[in-house]
Amino acid sequence: MSAHLQVAAPPPKPVLIFDGDCNFCRRWISRWQQSTGDNVQYISFQDPQVAQRFPELPHEACEHSVQLIETDGTVYDGAEAVFRARRNRVLLWAYRRVPGFAGVTEWFYRFVARHRTGFSMLTRFFWGRHVEQPTHFLTRWVFLRMLGLIYLIAFVSLWTQIDGLVGRNGIMPAAELMDMAGTAGIEHNGWGMYWLMPTLCWFSASDVFLHFLCWGGALLSLLVVAGVAAPFALFGCWLFYLSLSVVGNVFLGYQWDALLLETGFLAIFFAPLRLLPRLSRESPPSRIMLWLLRWLLFRLMFSSGVVKLASGDTTWHNLTALTVHYETQPLPTWIGWYAHQLPAWFQRFSCGAMFVIELAVPFLIFAPRRLRFVACGSFVLLMALISVTGNYCFFNWLTIALCVLLLDDAAIKSWCSSACLRRWADGMPLRTAATAPRWRAWLLAPIAAAILLVTVVQQVHVCRVHVRWPAFIRRAYMHVFQSIAPFRSVNTYGLFAVMTTERREIVVEGSNDGQTWRTYEFKYKPGDLTGRPRFVAPHQPRLDWQMWFAALGNYQGNPWFMNFCVRLLQGQPEVLALLKTNPFPDAPPRYIRAVMYDYRFADLATRHATGDWWRRELRGLYCPVLSLREDR
Repeated sequence: MSAHLQVAAPPPKPVLIFDGDCNFCRRWISRWQQSTGDNVQYISFQDPQVAQRFPELPHEACEHSVQLIETDGTVYDGAEAVFRARRNRVLLWAYRRVPGFAGVTEWFYRFVARHRTGFSMLTRFFWGRHVEQPTHFLTRWVFLRMLGLIYLIAFVSLWTQIDGLVGRNGIMPAAELMDMAGTAGIEHNGWGMYWLMPTLCWFSASDVFLHFLCWGGALLSLLVVAGVAAPFALFGCWLFYLSLSVVGNVFLGYQWDALLLETGFLAIFFAPLRLLPRLSRESPPSRIMLWLLRWLLFRLMFSSGVVKLASGDTTWHNLTALTVHYETQPLPTWIGWYAHQLPAWFQRFSCGAMFVIELAVPFLIFAPRRLRFVACGSFVLLMALISVTGNYCFFNWLTIALCVLLLDDAAIKSWCSSACLRRWADGMPLRTAATAPRWRAWLLAPIAAAILLVTVVQQVHVCRVHVRWPAFIRRAYMHVFQSIAPFRSVNTYGLFAVMTTERREIVVEGSNDGQTWRTYEFKYKPGDLTGRPRFVAPHQPRLDWQMWFAALGNYQGNPWFMNFCVRLLQGQPEVLALLKTNPFPDAPPRYIRAVMYDYRFADLATRHATGDWWRRELRGLYCPVLSLREDR
């Protein structure tokens, strides 16, 4: 190692001397100042005091590289000066110990120094005007309010259906499930059953308690929106929704239910630890949780593209999936009907663009600032297009909420177009130099480690990559996964891995004589050929959705469907309330049957001629004619 220059008058704290006339240098010095604070003094070499305090420094050396003067008078320059000024122990260790590291970093530093104009333009392109360390106070504020509203929608939407789905007289009563679980726990698992089924319904599974979970979750959601005791309110929302998901059976087994639980769990540790909202006094958001939430967004988007290609489905491989998707998706909208009429070349182009957004753009999440904005805009555009052509509950809004985390406070302030919002954002005295309590990092580190262990292994599996993990990683993964799996808060994602190319619809009919059949109309799923596809999201009619899945299989694989038919034969008002029409208002029918049809969107000519949005073809019975056994 070459000898270093010494100054006769060592400074009381390290001094970094840089070229104040260089835009590139000024931008990055402003970022370093944030991380080092008052521990390092930064002075432009054009400042007259430099020559007075340190006459030993050659003027030419200051023009070509930064100079760091330590408190012992030793002068360092180039890459080593940068590592020392930023007190980066890892890079300093590598600089001293790793063969070739010092040479490579110094070569790269000299290359950048000789081309500072070009790198200044690149910095402006990738980071914009804000190179300094970004803050995320406003980002967190917006994200948590959006999450609170989504929780509110989820709880209220479920509240309107809970009796008919899992109430005492519902299709799959929660009380019966808990009774069976309790019996199994006594006979086999003992206390382990409480861990396998983490739900507050162990206390009660009555209709009153189910309603309490729904309206209690709605009230907690409002607290999240108001910013009152946000971590505790978020924990309550997560616990209540988890409790409902456990007893909700197939009706709460959708990917957006899992996504809400995972997002909500991470948000507990992302929220500011305050009882009352006061943005100007909050500690900065946890960077660990910020990046875990971004990692969740990456897994969600990237997995959605990977599973389509990995499934081997030819419609995805030849880019023809969207020619059938709009009419075969569970609950299309009337805009989806018009999208279906677009030419095949446009459908292929749209499919290709979707793959770019799902497979390439997610990597921009880990790129510099402006590229993250590109990812945010691309994802939001995709979610908006999905939401106007199909009803996917709160999924699109929840994904957009995660996209907000790709922004920073400066971006949100600059994008506040209205004068009112701009005054609100500019008036926030954000503490850019605030530090988080140390105990938070110690608490979050093991949580993050466990989540990363499970999700990285899962993501590799989703990508169909065969990795021979070391034995200790396999054991750790299995132990952690088995421990956290019941809580449904660390999940894999990927919708429509195999495109459904036919739309089968189950039409449920009743009769008193076995000859004349009258149809039970559902509120939102296709039935009447003249019924225009509707917008219903962010509300999710869960029975209508489940009917779509039932049509993909058979009644033997959907025991809930047989229970549904039994409830119709019994005339249970809670279940009938889930339907649009009850053709037997006075008394339930003696017989119920389910007929299977192939449904297709009508073309433009048929639509104009007849007014029909759909056309259909009979396939046969979905299940045998059903009736209740008469007492003798």
